[in-house]
Amino acid sequence: MFLHASRSLEYRSPYGAQPVDTEVTIRFDAASDSKDVTLCYTYGLYGFSYHEEPMRAVETEDISRSTTRYEAGIMLPHEPGLVFYWFRLRILCEKEIETEDGTDTVAAYETRYYVMEGDTEDGSGKLYHEPPRVSANEDKYPYAWQITTYAKGFKTPDHMKGALIYQIFPDRFARDSEFTVKRMMSASDREERVYHEDWYEDVDIKGKPSTGYLACDFFGGSLKGIEEHLDYIKSLGIDIIYLNPIFEARSSHRYDTADYLNVDPMLGGNEAFASFKDACDANGIKIILDGVFSHTGADSRYFNKFGRYEGVGAFESYEKGIVSPYRSWYNFYKNEDGYTGYDSWWGFPDLPNVDENNLSYRQFIFGEGGVVDTWMMRGASGLRLDVSDELPDSFIRQMRDTIKEKTNGEGMLVGEVWEDASNKCSYGSYRDFMFGNTHDSVMGYTFRTTMLEYLQGYVSAKVFNARMEGFRERYPSESYYCIMNLLSSHDVPRVYTMMSRPEDSGDKEIQQKIKVPDIDAARCADLCKMGYAIQIAYPGAPCVYYGDEVLMDGYKDPFNRRTYPWGRVSREGDEHLDFVRKISKLRIENQVLRTGHYKTLLTTEDAIVMERYFDAQGLDAFGNSKMPSAGARRVVLVVNRSSDGIYLSLKEDTSDISCSVIDNPSVGYSSDFVISGVSLGPMQVGVAPNSLLFIIYQ
Repeated sequence: MFLHASRSLEYRSPYGAQPVDTEVTIRFDAASDSKDVTLCYTYGLYGFSYHEEPMRAVETEDISRSTTRYEAGIMLPHEPGLVFYWFRLRILCEKEIETEDGTDTVAAYETRYYVMEGDTEDGSGKLYHEPPRVSANEDKYPYAWQITTYAKGFKTPDHMKGALIYQIFPDRFARDSEFTVKRMMSASDREERVYHEDWYEDVDIKGKPSTGYLACDFFGGSLKGIEEHLDYIKSLGIDIIYLNPIFEARSSHRYDTADYLNVDPMLGGNEAFASFKDACDANGIKIILDGVFSHTGADSRYFNKFGRYEGVGAFESYEKGIVSPYRSWYNFYKNEDGYTGYDSWWGFPDLPNVDENNLSYRQFIFGEGGVVDTWMMRGASGLRLDVSDELPDSFIRQMRDTIKEKTNGEGMLVGEVWEDASNKCSYGSYRDFMFGNTHDSVMGYTFRTTMLEYLQGYVSAKVFNARMEGFRERYPSESYYCIMNLLSSHDVPRVYTMMSRPEDSGDKEIQQKIKVPDIDAARCADLCKMGYAIQIAYPGAPCVYYGDEVLMDGYKDPFNRRTYPWGRVSREGDEHLDFVRKISKLRIENQVLRTGHYKTLLTTEDAIVMERYFDAQGLDAFGNSKMPSAGARRVVLVVNRSSDGIYLSLKEDTSDISCSVIDNPSVGYSSDFVISGVSLGPMQVGVAPNSLLFIIYQ
């Protein structure tokens, strides 16, 4: 009797996130005896304005006589931001009243709210006795519907849409052919560093006795080592290499930047980057660098706490009262004992915070000859911003503007955001992350979380689809097709390890021993195949963390940062590598898997069937014609997580495909995971337990 489904054009048109000033029609079905049906909405970003719009009854033949359809139209605000909406109405309720004879039941009108319900595949809602809470500082329940309103002309680089990305932790991917331990140590020898002679040795978790663990162990991976393996990387179908930090730093993770303008000597220096960039160009591969701008290293030429760099750093400047060009970047104070203290990232003294609003710092980052200018001129195709939510929105806006200016609009800015970036709150405010002003897109940690919940069996395929459709509805397409959809990264356990559902532990010695049990290896490998298949088939830019393609094991940092096992890949790893190469080839050969429209055809408890397609005019999701030489015009993926097989009937209906489950199949299971050259028309397919199937239409 009551219905609004935001993902149906019948109830909200146009679909999803929209540019500013767009006119949106919103419809709501309510019981015919309802009164005072009202659209309630609030909009803004850093501050919100609340409004109400009476809804008018409209005629429709598609609903029962006991239901009335209401409609209201709004023009989205002129400024990018968020629009939240819900419905208020008065409905006829029965309630008990006290009478002289006792109690009696009477009908009376009471106010109710129709609010969004979580995990519905169509974006529908429910009646509730309270209105939604949408303030940045409130617990967001009950939920409101959201329309993300982004800047007109928002455009992301086409080369990023649907690109296949390979993430590399530079010290751990490959040594170059001229490597020697002596050369590694002489490049930048420091007393706290641990040097591994054996590439296959496990990562260090103790550090030197004099310092303790500082993430300062090195294996000698280098940019030249990566360059010498570009043929391998290219065989995975890779378009973009995303490098964890390469700037000079004390630690092996290099998130404690010591020199923004120079490549770490341990990685080969600036000359190695120039050679690497040229080799990537020759292979048609672009490079995204990791930029850390919320803090520097204490051991850096800017802070220079340990006096290892020439010149006066900020620390010495504060302690001795002498001039340093970097003093104003940091916030110092004297603690209770009279010693020098300073703001640092999450309290780590090795990572002093910088003031991103300091104009001297901004000039260094954004000015002529500064950090962005230098690396865009050296050939980087973009930056990934570490801890974006800890940077001011104005800083990120200036970062994007500068990158675009230096690259004729082709540079990419990706943010590290772990939550839904379209409505991310931090520091007491919604953030300007998904409105066409700051990031082009973000890392897909929401993709990873939702995918793992499905593959591990914690949620059904229906819930998985509902959550993914929610993100797709809230993100601008320009961003959504560029999201770095990942299953592993340097900050989270590897996907193969996670498929065995390990128990969490804060003890590194216990974490070091966590690996997939032999009894679970086949099942975990199958689940990784399903995960990678969805990465390839789903909108976004799939990102493979080095080694996942050969089923590397590894729990939390630093065990997810082990060395790539060159020459020691297991049989199961080799099989998975072959699978990854074959599936990646589908994305190379079929443009529809990069920029085609998306539709979920079917979900069951365990299975999901998804489709990528060009429309009837041969256009992709951005109105571009890709049909003439772009491979298939339609690709369907079936993923079956169940221990039981599934049989499906696929039928053509006015150029669209419908899908249903068959109870009495006349076919067996497909013998491969790809069926190519299929013509549109009725067909039946069987998908084995714990398996997947791509159907490639002509």
